[in-house]
Amino acid sequence: MSTFNSRGVWAIYRFEMHRFRRTVWTGLAVPVITTSLYFVVFGSAIGSRMQEVGGVDYGSFIVPGLIMLSLFNESIFNASFAIHMPRFTGTIYELLSAPLSAFETVLGYVGAAATKAVLVALVILGTANLFVDVEVAHPFLMLLFLLLVAVTFCLFGFIVGIWAKGFEQLQIIPLLIVTPLTFLGGAFYSIDMLPEPWRTITLFNPVVYLINGFRWTFFGTADVAAGVSLLVTAGFMLLCLGVIWWIFRTGYRLKA
Repeated sequence: MSTFNSRGVWAIYRFEMHRFRRTVWTGLAVPVITTSLYFVVFGSAIGSRMQEVGGVDYGSFIVPGLIMLSLFNESIFNASFAIHMPRFTGTIYELLSAPLSAFETVLGYVGAAATKAVLVALVILGTANLFVDVEVAHPFLMLLFLLLVAVTFCLFGFIVGIWAKGFEQLQIIPLLIVTPLTFLGGAFYSIDMLPEPWRTITLFNPVVYLINGFRWTFFGTADVAAGVSLLVTAGFMLLCLGVIWWIFRTGYRLKA
């Protein structure tokens, strides 16, 4: 009976976190600057014309959307780059021959990527408090939902890192799919502000449920029920886990 290889998982996790520490100031400075620019543009230009959204000050309203936007991109980038590098350098074969199960390998990489993404998200939350007064109605649930989304998109990023044939393809999914879906998913506005049929069409965007679930933990209200948001997020996570299980079972782009 095989035992859990905690040392192997810790080795992967420590290696990835060490790589993050080498660029920690750059990794944290970029989201701080980006968040500040968003507040200057959206908070000043739009906020001056739209004071409240659903009874919430507009500056505070966009905070969950800002955090989710960065969390999606950070999670996908960190996880995809981490697993793509061994494929690019050829050290993936050493990883596959190590006494590590697929679960342990994914746990090490995804755990490190999720840790980095959550840290960036918390830095953005702290930066937002410099511009607006952000009160979290359900702080414990906020952290849990933040972690759930981070892990889910890190799993998705892990899939992207295996699928991509080059570094250029690593950027296709975040830039051409995830970021547009985030902007169209109510990150900076309420979908209730949209006329029909656009509001109904927007509900087919899965990112809507993630953003609104996270927004509910801040304000206790959202455009979509919190339970539905949780189910959609959990469903996406299970889908990613299923795809990763299939990848390791078939060796798709791992042993080629």
